[in-house]
Amino acid sequence: MEVIPVDEEIALRWPTMHDAEGLFALIETNRDYLGRWLPWVEGTRSVEDERRWVESCLRLKAEGNGTPPLIIYREQVVGTISTAGSMDTLNKTCEVGYWVAEIYQGRGIVTRACRALVEYLFGSLDVNRVVIRVQPENRRSIAIPQRLGFTYEGIQRQASYVGGQFHNLAVYAMLAQEWAELGDKARE
Repeated sequence: MEVIPVDEEIALRWPTMHDAEGLFALIETNRDYLGRWLPWVEGTRSVEDERRWVESCLRLKAEGNGTPPLIIYREQVVGTISTAGSMDTLNKTCEVGYWVAEIYQGRGIVTRACRALVEYLFGSLDVNRVVIRVQPENRRSIAIPQRLGFTYEGIQRQASYVGGQFHNLAVYAMLAQEWAELGDKARE
């Protein structure tokens, strides 16, 4: 699928090479904030790094593995939400990761995008289990799986290396059956 419509303000779409410069600028502007939580930020140092990321996304798309990663809010790229590289078709499971520029936080953008992506994963890709892992100290990020009714499964100790330190990750998961049982409540 080229685009996953979320609502009247938000859509998820695949990147093009034209997006690389804007994505890098967004990361650069948010480097300090994102760098507290995400291990890949430190290694993203140039537009060329972003071009390589776009190329990897387009390879996944061509292979039929992955979902449209760009979060478009009011026709502007504001972050990403991705299953890139985590689709396990044998076990029908995947992990979702996300980030949004700091100035766009607090508007429900990631929650709405995540809700639509999870619906797409369960409804169109026959996924059975979706996992979200987040540093417990990242209150805004951890609120997303909680808001969507994901089940807290525990802590992965020192599972992420960010800023020269190991960090724990809280693990949340949703099963297709649970999502169906939540019904309209999950979509609110």
